[in-house]
Parts: sequence; structure tokens; C-alpha cells
Amino acid sequence: MSLIRAAVVHPSAPRGLASMQSLPLFRFGVVADVQHADIPGGSSFHGVPRYYRGALQLLQRAVDDFKEAHVNFAMHLGDIVDFHNSVTPAEASAVRSRPDSALQDVLDIFTRLEAPVYHMLGNHCLYCHSRPVLNQRLGISELQGGQRHSYYAVQPLAGWRVLVLDGYDVSLLGWEPGHPLHELAEETLQARNPNKEKNSPDGLEGMERRFVKFGGGLSDAQLAWMRSQLGEARAAGDRVVVACHLPMHPDTCPPVCLLWNYEQVLEVLQAFPGTVVATLAGHTHRDGYCRDSAGIHHRVCAAILETPPGNDCHGIIEVFDDRIRVVGHGRFQSDDWSLGPVGHT
Repeated sequence: MSLIRAAVVHPSAPRGLASMQSLPLFRFGVVADVQHADIPGGSSFHGVPRYYRGALQLLQRAVDDFKEAHVNFAMHLGDIVDFHNSVTPAEASAVRSRPDSALQDVLDIFTRLEAPVYHMLGNHCLYCHSRPVLNQRLGISELQGGQRHSYYAVQPLAGWRVLVLDGYDVSLLGWEPGHPLHELAEETLQARNPNKEKNSPDGLEGMERRFVKFGGGLSDAQLAWMRSQLGEARAAGDRVVVACHLPMHPDTCPPVCLLWNYEQVLEVLQAFPGTVVATLAGHTHRDGYCRDSAGIHHRVCAAILETPPGNDCHGIIEVFDDRIRVVGHGRFQSDDWSLGPVGHT
């Protein structure tokens, strides 16, 4: 089944302007790792400051900029709420709805955009909510036909597709014990991570450090779906941007942040040079970039959560026939990526 939905193209970016290289074919907004929680600021395990309450203000400014730029859609690259929302203190009855209210606070701001917003699952999302709840609340169910999985495709403009991957398809997060994908994840971690605490990469070396409980990978079914989608795109002469919460290339992030089966994913992506032009990811909380041997641009995006109040952390991606321009705001780095002809690197 081809799970593609068409996005609405804003009147400010008609297809007839494609030949006028001063104007983009379309543009979209990008934010990563809002991780909202209504608690005082804190820090990561590495001592990096985190601004939980300030995240909503930064997101609101991002949405305001997106509206002013007339983006066709926006993407949030996962971790919409923080795990602190799931922590239950002694007064359990007083906070029972904390995960729900935190999620709604963020969704209310995205709603003000009045344009499609495409979400993907992150580990913090799954600490707070079940996969079925997230699929429904984040609009994923509608985009992938009501299936239990959380990957899907959209077509923002003729000639372009966006594939949203589920990096926690094989994971201990989001699937109940006994589910085949949960069991596969458990087997994988038992084989690759000898630590009693599976969230710890202690003792693991190099790329093996990616095998931690807060990571995950793509199932065989999702890989097959991705190959099918990219084959259809190549046959149609479409270009594709691929997004996932977990980074897909080892040159863009620390090994502990990588998708478990990134090598398989890259093998699929690189089999379609000139069709796949870019990937986007979050999770790492800081920017990262590389261009691989197939000419694919890989970008990891900085986190709103770790952006001090008064600063910004969002990007507007402008897509042209021959390039992609990343217009960064605040901590979000700007860039300009060249594109070869369709079907060529």
C-alpha cells in the first residue's frame, strides 16, 4: 500500500515560479526536541542547561516566523515532551494528567500555524505516551492509514516527497512486552550491550555505543516500505527528503545517538542517488552535517530545549530546483546545499 498524502501548497509558492530561481518551489519550517515540561530548568546528564518552561516561548516564536514566511508545512523532529512529565510524585492524583496537558500545550502552539505539521516519534514521546496515543494525537494515524506503525510519506509538491521514518520501530519503547518488535529489540540489546543498565554505553567502543535502550532501529518491514517508496519516487522522477528522530549518518553525531541499523538505512538511501537528496534528524540536541558519497545531505538539528531564553532555534528550509537553502534562526545553523539533476548525484 502506498501511504502518501498530499500537503497543501501555499498560494505564495505556485508551481509556475519554479523556473524563477529567486523564489523557492516551496518552503517548510523545522524544529527539533521541544521536550516541554512545566518544571524549572535543569541540565542534561552531561551538565548542559535545559530550559523546560522556556521551550514553549521559543516554539511560539518559531511558529510566528513560519507564518510570516508562509511555509507550506512544518516538521517537528521528535521528542515533543520530556520524560519528566511521566515522573509520578507522591501526590499522584494531582499530576495524573501531566503528560496529556504537556502534549496539548505544544500542540496548541503548532495549531496556530494553520498549516500541516508533520511529527515523528522520539524516545521522550514514548516515555510519556503509548504509541497508539501518539499516532492519534500527532496526526500520524491519518497519514499512514490507521496502521499501528508510525512511519509515513507525504507529497508537498509535484516532484517532491517527504518520508518520515520511525526510529523506534524496533525498540523497547512503544511496544508492549511480547510484541515481536519489542522482543527483537530486547535480543539486540542483550547481544550488543553487556551493561545491566541498558541506557548506559559504558564499555562499548566506537559505533557500538549506539546500542542503548533510548535508541532503536527500523524493522525489516519499514526498510522494505522505504525501498518501495524510493523506487516509486525514482520511477516518477521525484526527489525525496527523509526525516527521522534518530540520526542516520555517523559523521553527524556522537555514536550513542545513532540509529541502531543506520548502515542498512544508508544502504537503502544511497541506492537512490539523485532521488534522495537530504535527511533531517534531531535527538543529538546540537547541529551536525555531512554530505555522503551518494551526494545526500545529512543534517542533524539543534534542540529548542537547550536554547537559552531570548534566543531562537528553528529553521526555514527553502527548496529550489537546483539547491536547498537552510535559513537558520538563532542556534539553528544556516546552510546552502547544491542539488544535481534528478536521478544524478
